[in-house]
Amino acid sequence: MEAGIEAYGAYVPIYRLAREEIARVWGAGTLGGEKAVANSDEDSLTMGVAAAMDCLKGFDRKSVDGLYFASTSAPYREKQSASIMSAALDLRREAFTADFCNSLGAGASAMKAAFDAVKAGSAERVLVVASDCRLPPPNSAFEQLLGDGAAALLIGKERVIAEVRGHHAMSSDFLDIWRRERGDKYMRAWEDRFIMEKGYMAHVREAVKGVLERCGTAAGDISRAAYYGPDPRSHRAMAKQLGLEPRQVQEPMFDVLGNTGAAFFMMLLVAAMEEAAEGESLLAVSYGDGADAWVFHMTDGSDALGERRGVKGHLTSKMALPSYGRYLRFRDLMEWEGTPLPPPESSDNVFYRESRALYRGYGQRCVACGHIQFPPQRICMWCQVPDRFEDVRIVDKRGKLFTFSLDERAVFALDLPNVLVIVDLEGGGRIYSQATDRDPKKLKVGMEMEFTFRKFHEGSGFHNYSWKLQPVRC
Repeated sequence: MEAGIEAYGAYVPIYRLAREEIARVWGAGTLGGEKAVANSDEDSLTMGVAAAMDCLKGFDRKSVDGLYFASTSAPYREKQSASIMSAALDLRREAFTADFCNSLGAGASAMKAAFDAVKAGSAERVLVVASDCRLPPPNSAFEQLLGDGAAALLIGKERVIAEVRGHHAMSSDFLDIWRRERGDKYMRAWEDRFIMEKGYMAHVREAVKGVLERCGTAAGDISRAAYYGPDPRSHRAMAKQLGLEPRQVQEPMFDVLGNTGAAFFMMLLVAAMEEAAEGESLLAVSYGDGADAWVFHMTDGSDALGERRGVKGHLTSKMALPSYGRYLRFRDLMEWEGTPLPPPESSDNVFYRESRALYRGYGQRCVACGHIQFPPQRICMWCQVPDRFEDVRIVDKRGKLFTFSLDERAVFALDLPNVLVIVDLEGGGRIYSQATDRDPKKLKVGMEMEFTFRKFHEGSGFHNYSWKLQPVRC
């Protein structure tokens, strides 16, 4: 069997910011609806981990031979993000990791590389993750348009749910949106009509025409078209340019999600696969420094894939960001009042010694008494027997909230109140940690909790990632 898509997953942050609130602050018009906004402890890497975990449900993670991460907003400019993600997902150390960066077309590049690797036999399975958390300039058109999110696809040959029928790509040096290495905090863009007509429209048409010719098919034969669009108007105009009927166009979700950059076309593809039936043909198109287009054929394997939150599930699970001021705080877009306390410090040595616990999420089970403990230690806190433990990954487990505390005056917490929780894990074990993505008014003892990979703070010049707890998202 040829390489195809074996599984999919997605992630949308729980917070939404109403566009009317943005417009109210600046006295501007509104596009209507809302956009997804990453929490203060989220970035493109943590969102990518969440999408990948959604994708890998039911699969042996040790069977993944590679992880390709695509983003225009990776947390490091010189440090691979895919290696951190691989550790959080507990993939094999031998799994090949690579970052695809600096272009809206990065997700398509990662997909193409994954299909080629599997087709060539250098890998059996490759996980492709695209995620973006771009920072739009305040009081700009981008501020209302851009949203945050991630998608993941597992590429392989065994349990294929979407077969590749054809692919066509073209590259271009066309300058439309860019951000320089030095001096640019926000993205820059050229004149709107020029970049739409000479860039987006022309490139996507060329890529779609090429893939349809290779497949020997016509636009009318496509069941669902999941294609990138910079904004709602351009997306609608592209449908007419491609000869697509409204029923064929996958809902672009501008009014509930926003444009998620390098992850956008993959999120639309995931949304299309969530609704597609066996035998349907899907068109997926990416744009950025050229364009890539695929035609996929849905097989009967999707029925056996199992339930995922995907795009649909995450969109229905949401909380309103109460104000634009909270958004400014999350993105650190102002100069804030100082504090007499010193800034947080971190130790790279600690992360080196404890990476199996902090990144991979492993606790330990005492061989003598069977109790699970976290964080790992030499002496069992139950039976006091030393050095007789076996590793157990706890972050795949759920638990029930035993007790919690709320701190309204936590100095470095951006999403007040700071919530600390003690959770009893299924199968044994109790953990104390910080809670995120929670409504303090709805917290109650006994509610179900799950783990999520997040930033704890910025200290000593690097990002401190580890696991927090959150109420289970339905």
